[in-house]
Amino acid sequence: MENFLSKIKLIWTDTILRKRVFFVLFALVLFRLLSAIPIPGIDTVELSRFLTNNQFFGILNIFSGGGLSNLSIIMLGVGPYITSSIIMQLLTIMVPALKRIYHEEGEAGRKKFTQYSRLLTVPLAAIQGFSLLAILESQKILVNLTAFDRVSNIIIVIAGSMLIMWIGELMSEFGIGNGVSLLIFAGIVSQIPAEVSQLIFKFDVSQVPLLLLFVAAGALVIAGVVVVTEAERPIPVTYAKRVRGMKMYGGGSTYLPLRVNQAGVIPIIFALSLLLFPQMIGNFLASSSNSILLSISKVLMAFSQTSVLYAVLYFILVFLFTYFYTAVTFDPEALATNLQKNGAFIPGIRPGVSTSQYISKVLSRITLLGAVFLGFIAVLPLIVRSLTGITEIALGGTALLIVVSVVLDLIKKIDAQISMREY
Repeated sequence: MENFLSKIKLIWTDTILRKRVFFVLFALVLFRLLSAIPIPGIDTVELSRFLTNNQFFGILNIFSGGGLSNLSIIMLGVGPYITSSIIMQLLTIMVPALKRIYHEEGEAGRKKFTQYSRLLTVPLAAIQGFSLLAILESQKILVNLTAFDRVSNIIIVIAGSMLIMWIGELMSEFGIGNGVSLLIFAGIVSQIPAEVSQLIFKFDVSQVPLLLLFVAAGALVIAGVVVVTEAERPIPVTYAKRVRGMKMYGGGSTYLPLRVNQAGVIPIIFALSLLLFPQMIGNFLASSSNSILLSISKVLMAFSQTSVLYAVLYFILVFLFTYFYTAVTFDPEALATNLQKNGAFIPGIRPGVSTSQYISKVLSRITLLGAVFLGFIAVLPLIVRSLTGITEIALGGTALLIVVSVVLDLIKKIDAQISMREY
């Protein structure tokens, strides 16, 4: 407790840190204000009824930071930006030129890559915005719209999505932590008071043991998330002794930390984004009078959150994306080359190709544990709902993982900033 209070004091007394924290708080307040500004032509009664009975839009509402529940100008949230990031990451595997930009051109290449992701966000926001507004209009939630109103609404939601993307990037640059992750975190946390009040309103004394079991399970999940997120596999590294002039350098030993969950929460966000897409198309086609389109809609709606197929695909996608994202962001060959250039080696392993193969082998083994854990956490709420029948869970496994991971990352970033100031 004393350590925590001393850190708060350091943050408050340090001008730069204080400005960064206040900038994040200001951005989050602005984000919540924007999520309360609705687009024109909404039937609020129909909207409330529709969201209550639709789990698909409930998940979309999390990624929009609660903006979808009000049909706000930022109803798309960071969804299009996340989707564009997924596509760009996939393209690095298939397009060698993009891979060179991302891995070999350093900071300038990363900036160029990010710019491509931003540009791709615009057409994706247009497609998602048009589909979402068409679905809502077919459900009589948006009423009495003219052609001008429809075009205006699409432009508004595209602009809102780009604005949120910009705010997230500003938070990363001038604040502390990852801005996009913090916005998703804010969207999840903002739903807690409403869901808790709903639980209280529907409270039944007979459910007390079940609720206590939920609390205990939640504590275990949080503990598991913290352990797996912080877990590392240390690989010993020794630096060769080198003689320069009359002095000897090197000869020390250290270790290379390989994280069990190298990909963080990104695989779950990627998997959710992909699984939500067929459901959005299915909802859009459901209002069609064409029998072929209706049959396609029924097939796509098989991906609903209540189906076994959804749970199985969700687990598989999270598992695969964990390996994929780890492979994209962590390059064993580059690491082995850097170790060799600096005169370092892993005891018992030859420098160069052998070192790269050894690191890849260790990484694939520990990533297996991280991938299985992430997949289990992702489908845990679906398992609980099927066993208990209770759907009003304030924080499901996915949301809990995102919240805990973002908080841990934020604490690390704050600690790093404090350490820099102390030195």
